[in-house]
Order: sequence, then structure tokens, then C-alpha cells
Amino acid sequence: MIRTLAVTHTGEVLTDLPLQDITIADYAWVWADFSTPTAEETLLLDTYFHFHPLAIEDCMHILQRPKLDYYEDVQFFVLHALNERTLEAEEIDLFLSKRFLVSYHHQEKQEMEEAWQMVKAEIHSRKGWSGGPMAAAYTVMDKLVDRYFPSLYSLEDELADLESQGGSESVEELMSQVFNVRGRLLKLRRTIVPMRDLMYRILNSQHVQSNGEERIYFGDIYDHLLKLTDMIEVDREMTADLRDSYISLNSNRMNSIMKTLTVITTIFMPLTLIAGIYGMNFRVMPELDWKYGYFGVLLLMLVLGAGMVRWFRRSGWFK
Repeated sequence: MIRTLAVTHTGEVLTDLPLQDITIADYAWVWADFSTPTAEETLLLDTYFHFHPLAIEDCMHILQRPKLDYYEDVQFFVLHALNERTLEAEEIDLFLSKRFLVSYHHQEKQEMEEAWQMVKAEIHSRKGWSGGPMAAAYTVMDKLVDRYFPSLYSLEDELADLESQGGSESVEELMSQVFNVRGRLLKLRRTIVPMRDLMYRILNSQHVQSNGEERIYFGDIYDHLLKLTDMIEVDREMTADLRDSYISLNSNRMNSIMKTLTVITTIFMPLTLIAGIYGMNFRVMPELDWKYGYFGVLLLMLVLGAGMVRWFRRSGWFK
């Protein structure tokens, strides 16, 4: 599907004109959005806009790393949107010129719809910035980056829950959840860090920036990406701390179990020795002929066991 937004020289906004009927020179600027395009619609990138073959090839072969390429009077951007369900990156391509903006994406994205509606609404109301293709491109990038925050906030909530669940679940389950969160943070990082690097290049590009006002807007997106990057690094450190805490907790539990087993084994060792001695089948064992020998030995074992328990307790083994 291709939808168009054309702004006349008098400021009138026309939408959904057939692309083939638009002569870009007749308008102040034009935005053409290719959403889940067919093969025939994709051909228009070449037959109508005459974009560079390498840029068209990058559109067809997903998933490219976020980047900025220059082709004569057209700048080609590869951007990454975020699939909020899988946290996988989805490519969105922009062709930017002084007279037009062309967006190309294989999936329908809510961010693109929001940007489209905002550009239509703010063509006459943008303060301090005259708008145009550059403003539309900024709006698309801003919406893409804004959608990164909810996914990261959700992961931070999960980390907070894990931090408060220290004793309610087994260490194995907690470790599994920590590694799951850590893996999703890595997915976010693989999307956000390249976008941060791309935005840094845009800020320092003489081809894209034409005035200081535009630099302020793109600088705001860059600040958001820096904040996201810092949040991810802090969250990754938190997962490492949680992992170490759970490992220490598991070690302490194992030590406690081993200490308990050691105490029990130590108490029963002399009792087993006594039972072993009187279990030997020698004929001459004076205690065997004693009337109270059986009860005497049981009493000895009881006293010995109780004495060892008391000694262990005084020594702090049960603390």
C-alpha cells in the first residue's frame, strides 16, 4: 500500500493522491509512505523516484544495520523499529530530500501511523521549525525511539519483582528468570545502540543538518537514546548482581545443609561405634550377661548423644 501526503505552495495539505499523478515540482514537498508494498509498488522506487540501486537493494534485503548513506541530493536512512512482543528489530527505510520524504517498511507499524497523523496535524503549527521533509523524518525517528521506552520500563518492573522475590521461589527458577530478562535486555541493546550511533552521525553530518533549530530536535532524540543506553547498562549490571546474589544464596543454603548433615553424622558416629562393638559375636563379653546391660548401653548412647548436641549448640553450630 502506498499513501501520499502532498503540501502545496499555499500550505494546503492533500492526501491519498495516486503517486503516479504527483509531480513533485508542483508541490512544496511530498511524503510517500510504502507500507507492506507489493513487488509492483516497490518498482516505483526505481521507475518513479530513480533512487540508487544500492539503496533499493538495502530496502529489499532486511535486516540492515541502522545507517546513513548519501546519494547525490538524497539521504538514505536505515532505522529500526521495535517489535514490542518479541523485542526484535524491524527495519524502516527513509529517503530524504529537500522536496520529498519516502518511507518504506515491510510491516505495518503503529509508530508510522502516529507520525503520519502528527505531521498532518502540525504542518501549520510547528513552532520554531518550518517543517517539511526534514521535520517529517524527525517525527518518524522520534516516534520510533519513544516506543523503546515502554519495553525497557516493563523489563525494569520485572527486575524489581525479581529483586523482591528472593525467598518465594527456588533459586533455579529465579536464575532462569534473570537470564531471560538479561537476554531480552541484550535484544534491546542490539537495537538501541546502533540507533544511538546513527543519531550521533546525523547530528554531526553537514549533509543532513541545515540549521541550528533542526539540530536541537535531533539532539533531543539523541538524548533519549543516551538515556535508554544508560538504563540498559544499569539493568544489565542489576541482573549480574541478582545472579551473583542467587549464587551466593544457593551456596549458603548448601553450606547450611552440609553443616546439618555433618552434625547428624558426627552424633551418630559414636553411637554406631557402640552398636558395632556389641554387635560382635564374641563369647566373652561381660556386659552381655548383665541383667541391665541392654538398658545401660541405651542409656549410655542417649547421654552421649545428648551431650554432643549440647556441646554443638554451645559451640554455635546451630546458629
